[in-house]
Amino acid sequence: MDKKIRVLVAKPGLDGHDRGAKVVAQALRDGGMEVIYTGLHQTIDQIVQTALQEGVDVIGLSIMSGAHVPICEKLMSKMKEKKIEDILVVVGGVIPKRDIPILQKIGIKGIFPGGTPFDESIRWIKENIKPRS
Repeated sequence: MDKKIRVLVAKPGLDGHDRGAKVVAQALRDGGMEVIYTGLHQTIDQIVQTALQEGVDVIGLSIMSGAHVPICEKLMSKMKEKKIEDILVVVGGVIPKRDIPILQKIGIKGIFPGGTPFDESIRWIKENIKPRS
């Protein structure tokens, strides 16, 4: 792939813990990706709007609050409404194993619970990205 993969790293909702998101953003940059970080307390509408404006290939949600299922459901619904389901969605943070099948059913392709090695996440994104038209 000639162009850099563009990743939007977003912190949805009231979760105020962003150290992990910043570290992941830097790891993705070090892995050769272009990263846009939204900052804290983003609404789903703001995340989708930023994804559209920035023409990203990937939306990565960092969620530590435990609200990953309803947040992901809302994001996927809004993406369908805006006809941007071709953007790869990944989520990381505090994700219990029991919730992984639920997130996959919603349409989340990449799920990276806390402790996932950065090189594993980077490799997975590179292997699963599809060029956007």
